[in-house]
Amino acid sequence: MKLVIWRILSEALAVRSGNTAAGGSGNSTVFIRNLSLSCKLCGKTQGNSKKKELTEKKLTRYFVDQRRVKVQAGSGGDGCCSFHSEPRKEWGGPDGGNGGNGGDIIIKVNKQIKSLSLISSSYRGENGESGRSKNCYGRNADPKYIQVPIGTVVKEQGRTVADLAQHRQEYVAVHGGAGGKGNRFFLSNENRAPMTTTSGEKGEERVLQLELRTMAHAGLVGFPNAGKSSLLRAISNARPAVAAYPFTTLNPHVGVVKYRDHEQLAVADIPGIIRGAHLNRGLGLSFLRHIERCRFLLFVLDMSSPEPWDELHCLRHELDQYEAGLSKRPHAIVANKMDLSDTNEKLEELKRRVKQRIIPLSALTGNNTEELIIHLRELYDDHTEENPFSW
Repeated sequence: MKLVIWRILSEALAVRSGNTAAGGSGNSTVFIRNLSLSCKLCGKTQGNSKKKELTEKKLTRYFVDQRRVKVQAGSGGDGCCSFHSEPRKEWGGPDGGNGGNGGDIIIKVNKQIKSLSLISSSYRGENGESGRSKNCYGRNADPKYIQVPIGTVVKEQGRTVADLAQHRQEYVAVHGGAGGKGNRFFLSNENRAPMTTTSGEKGEERVLQLELRTMAHAGLVGFPNAGKSSLLRAISNARPAVAAYPFTTLNPHVGVVKYRDHEQLAVADIPGIIRGAHLNRGLGLSFLRHIERCRFLLFVLDMSSPEPWDELHCLRHELDQYEAGLSKRPHAIVANKMDLSDTNEKLEELKRRVKQRIIPLSALTGNNTEELIIHLRELYDDHTEENPFSW
């Protein structure tokens, strides 16, 4: 029986050269094929399965924080004019049904979405179906949803109409038109055979501006090349683009700092602010807008600069000019790049000029980043009740 099985296997495997032979009874010879799963053809492709990190240029392509959207709701279905007629009942009376309502367009918050890049420039709702004979009403159109990230502000002609700050929060942008009435609706004792019907109403139409304001517990504020992206990489799971040459981040990045008690804090890397940002120099207003939602701030100073305390004063001035009292939110001062030379003397001078707490560290080497993480938790615990938003 075993010889028969081996013979069938040898014929099915189409024995080639290099196979080993096993002897059997009589003149029969059974070939056994060497199979190896470690060969290149049979084994899995060996390679680096880790995804490559996106560069800052590619990240710019995917992150969009402003959109102008034209939304138009669906129109209602028309009413039907019909009279019931069948054998032996020729005068059955009017039986035209009403039309269905048009579909609404609803803006809904989805925490899985991080950008407005997938938002189209125009949306149109479905129209309701028209009424039919035999008192059949038209079907109401289903609403159309526009998925937006948390922190989206809806504006119309510069006026804020909705502030979407919670997951699954909805805002009905436009309402669909009401369905028309069939002639059955107009039946009365005075008019037993009405011919009157109404058409469906047209849906509402609006032009809205969607603005995304980054929602995070803490915001890293500083001049370009202050090391904010490197600091965010050192304390959180975010991986913004960094390099050995000077450049500025083009879009805000949000990282999550995790603690042992499973508490999570969101930290946003706000793109570098320049002097005169409140006058919309560079991309000032686009950057400053993302600081409004931060509960507390971290002023990141480049200690290799000639006068770090002057940078701190300028940063506070730009924030206050954009929104009064913005720089007075709970904050801490981070003295970055302490691994460079001649930074200890500047740190002592900064401590003499500033009364707030200063955390010296090096984002490049990771030195003293634990103190910043602990201080972040202290700020979070002290100002939990002041949070007007839901993260």
